[in-house]
Amino acid sequence: MSEPASISAGIAQRYATAIFEIAQDSNSLDALESGIGELTAALADSADLRTLIQSPLISRSEQGAAITAVAKKMDLAPVLQNVLGLMAEKRRLFVLPQLLSALRQLLADARNEVTADVVSAQPLTDAQSDKLAASLKASVGKSVTINATVDESLIGGLIVKVGSKMIDTSIRSQLNSLQNAMKEVG
Repeated sequence: MSEPASISAGIAQRYATAIFEIAQDSNSLDALESGIGELTAALADSADLRTLIQSPLISRSEQGAAITAVAKKMDLAPVLQNVLGLMAEKRRLFVLPQLLSALRQLLADARNEVTADVVSAQPLTDAQSDKLAASLKASVGKSVTINATVDESLIGGLIVKVGSKMIDTSIRSQLNSLQNAMKEVG
């Protein structure tokens, strides 16, 4: 049951929009957010859950019963429980990872937040992270959450990605540019 990525994203976006609007109308965005976090963690930790949502060999009724039991055990928000059951009935559970991502994006947009992926050569201190977040907030105009990772091959500097924008101030990048410029000359 292989679907092109754009179709899967479209399906996930429609479900996400509906879930978000229902949660917003019932003032349960916080419960929705915690449920999204729990489901994301469960998908990352459980190969059985990933198999459940992706396998075409599992019948609709088995998928529905299993995902409903998982949702109740996790004590997810009622809107999430209902949608997971509906997705199993319609054989759409395979878009669950994209759905969770779309819901996170809708929640961030509602809170006027954006996530910045930052790669540095060394771990950022709290002061550096706060200063970077403040600088990005001034540039982007939204509250910024830093998602920091470390890549020692950068030698120094940062690579910052916010949305579709990327700023690469790493020493590795500067050395590569210098190497290319020297090749052109010689």
